[in-house]
Amino acid sequence: MTDFLQEYAAHCEEHGRPDRVELMLCDINAVLRGKWLPGDDEEKIAEGGVRLPLSTYAPNILGEEVEATGLGIAVGDPDGRLFPVPGSLRPVPWAAKDTNVAQVLVEMHDDTGEVSFLSPRHQLETMLGRFRERGLNPVVATELEFYLYKPREAEDDAPVPPDRSPMFQNYDLEVLERTQAILDDILDGAIAQGMAPDTLIAEYGPGQFEINFHHTDDVLEAADSALIFRRLVRGTARKHGMSATFMAKPYADNPGNGMHAHVSVTDASGDNIFDDGTDEPSARLKQAVAGVLATMPDLQAIFAPHMNSYRRFQAGSFAPHAPDWGLDNRAAGIRLPEVSGPGARLEHRISGADTNPYLVLTAILGGILYGLDNPDLPLPLPLDDDDGEHADPLTGDWTTAVDIFAESEIAADIFGTEYRDIYTAVRRDEIQQLTSAISQIEYRTYLGRL
Repeated sequence: MTDFLQEYAAHCEEHGRPDRVELMLCDINAVLRGKWLPGDDEEKIAEGGVRLPLSTYAPNILGEEVEATGLGIAVGDPDGRLFPVPGSLRPVPWAAKDTNVAQVLVEMHDDTGEVSFLSPRHQLETMLGRFRERGLNPVVATELEFYLYKPREAEDDAPVPPDRSPMFQNYDLEVLERTQAILDDILDGAIAQGMAPDTLIAEYGPGQFEINFHHTDDVLEAADSALIFRRLVRGTARKHGMSATFMAKPYADNPGNGMHAHVSVTDASGDNIFDDGTDEPSARLKQAVAGVLATMPDLQAIFAPHMNSYRRFQAGSFAPHAPDWGLDNRAAGIRLPEVSGPGARLEHRISGADTNPYLVLTAILGGILYGLDNPDLPLPLPLDDDDGEHADPLTGDWTTAVDIFAESEIAADIFGTEYRDIYTAVRRDEIQQLTSAISQIEYRTYLGRL
């Protein structure tokens, strides 16, 4: 309690006392849920005086209770107490003029007094504990792609790129110049919110951009930043009369939005265990790659959680979609940008930007541990090797991916059986709701002809 009050006092001294504080809880879909409190209620925040139902961690994408999770009204829908995540109190740069708003990440404590296992952030924290038990510490950096588009009149309208946005804008400096005002506000807002942005580039699609974050050994902070950055971009876009999306594939004929993760691992001395002093991939780097490849099919439902996610797993989708690897090869699911020195690492390129960053990093790190703990795990030849056999693509079918995850012992080991089953129930509920609706294309194609 004292720590948060000190943090709050320091925030007020730097930014002034907030008119309100927005309490943000990350749910299973990476949707931020929570409450607003007056800015003079800091003691209530600090002592866990704000409550939400524990089921808030695991609704479907529409925010509805999923009965099959075993949570919610079936068990009385008990409350948890919200406590602030230390160090996450930040200003809200896009707030209305003359309004002072702060935001803080919160976690829900259950009746044991501990953070609920339902928390995606807690899942990542638990995985990091498994690394620490081995005297290891991951170092990560994320890259997130997003599209800016014009505001829509109706929710089912297709997105329209910004005016004068070229169809193909890869690394186009003029695109950056034309959108400088909004991009500057995004970068300034990221810095104001304690993030560590590196570069911002124009990506291939019309109105598409990518942010790269610096490497950090604070993996929870990296996941926090990936989550909060999405909110920052959407809020800043609205301030400029635009909209933004991290949807996996908003345009059929243009690249989707990915979330790439660069990962290395250091030992107790701070040395990169993937570097063996040679110019070739080390044995431990190969073990890590073998692990993430072997676990990738089982964990695809984490890397591609939603219906739209699977449009990135089709031929010609501009995205890697197979459990394969290569040396500095962007066509591969796992790319090795550097294999020697402190920068030796793997880049995981499968996930969409529509994912939960806590769960994605948990899954990737779980795959790395699987490889390190199983040194005899076979590693296929890289894509760069002409004699290598190409891996079968990951499934392009949402239901199949969820069914594989539901039965996966690997997923149970990484997330725990109960969390695996709850995640499965939420995904299956989403599948039922979205696939049972009759689409416009079905009416257009069949109604008048059959």
